[in-house]
Amino acid sequence: MSSTEAPTPVQAPVCSIVNDGPAPPAACSIVNEAPAPATDPKPKKKICCACPDTKRLRDECIIEYGESACTNWIEAHKQCLRAEGFKV
Repeated sequence: MSSTEAPTPVQAPVCSIVNDGPAPPAACSIVNEAPAPATDPKPKKKICCACPDTKRLRDECIIEYGESACTNWIEAHKQCLRAEGFKV
């Protein structure tokens, strides 16, 4: 394979979804799955600059109502940061 070719996707049988239970391999459908990354991707931004929308909403809620009343906004911001590659 030359360096310009894309890697071949890994194929995995999906029997239980297609056939409502275990089935012989010949009866399974094939689903293309991307190979798992070798290492965790590094964040492309600084944590202070990531997720400005959820950060603003979280901060406004905490200032107005207190931290204990804003767990949903805090968790939403954490999820956004995780999606950006941060481990929080």
